[in-house]
Amino acid sequence: MFLLLCQKVTHVVLRQFVRHESETTTSLVLERSLNRVQLLGRVGQDPVLRQVEGKNPVTIFSLATNEMWRSGDSEVYQMGDVSQKTTWHRISVFRPGLRDVAYQYVKKGSRIYLEGKIDYGEYMDKNNVRRQATTIIAGKTRNIPPLLTKSELLEKQPVPNF
Repeated sequence: MFLLLCQKVTHVVLRQFVRHESETTTSLVLERSLNRVQLLGRVGQDPVLRQVEGKNPVTIFSLATNEMWRSGDSEVYQMGDVSQKTTWHRISVFRPGLRDVAYQYVKKGSRIYLEGKIDYGEYMDKNNVRRQATTIIAGKTRNIPPLLTKSELLEKQPVPNF
């Protein structure tokens, strides 16, 4: 009896993680998934701290990443051979400690590295039209200090990592 009860409880718990169940309830296939993003770029605007009534506060800012490629067939590098595309990402920081540090230390033009996940959501705009939004939910960020000369490095205060 105890063994049958344990099997039923295990089945209920595992069912939460199951993507596919075979016809027999004793055979379960577990699947894992991954939603992970890594970005390195420059901040496009100073962060804004927002709080909607009844929801957790969030720090929001934009981040630009660049993709560069050679457009010419020449083996000799020339300045006109390089093409570039900039992609803008909307970054949202919900984690309480990280949210506050990002709001305080991230500034327009800062070069940062972040890890997070992609979130596709919908919202209603001012005209009551349903819009779609893609957001990167930051889980970890790190300030990337600028390249400095040795004398500048000795004069400069350390940049905080968060």
